[in-house]
Amino acid sequence: MRRAELCDVEPIVEIRAVVMRPDLERLGRFDEHRVRRRFRDAFSPAHTSVVVADGAVAGCVALRPAEDGYWLEHFYLAPAIQGRGIGSAVLRTVLGRADAEGRPVRLNVLRGSAARRLYERHGFTVQGQDPVDVFMLREPNADPRPRRAHVGIA
Repeated sequence: MRRAELCDVEPIVEIRAVVMRPDLERLGRFDEHRVRRRFRDAFSPAHTSVVVADGAVAGCVALRPAEDGYWLEHFYLAPAIQGRGIGSAVLRTVLGRADAEGRPVRLNVLRGSAARRLYERHGFTVQGQDPVDVFMLREPNADPRPRRAHVGIA
């Protein structure tokens, strides 16, 4: 992983559109332009790390500071690298930062998304939901599994 730069927006926008399409279509919420615009409008390089695989942008994750902890946002991995443990490694790294500060992490995930299982494996619990999103919280050090090596951020 490395810190995000402004030039990373377009590759990430395309990964986001591909990754989110099935869930958004299932929920009747997919819009080809909106899925891209929402990321462009919210992109904050200062809080975003880019996942690089085989020399190319393959995803990203943002950890945005909030008054009472952090928000985990914009966690996308290209389909070609999913299922290889990379998502878990990225989460361990990001959550390790929050744990070191003793701060909780919040996120929302689309209802019915397979990503929810990943978050639950890393200690997130459901706090509420609406027709589209499930809101989750992870208290510091909530992952009961032994710590493994973290993915470095340059």
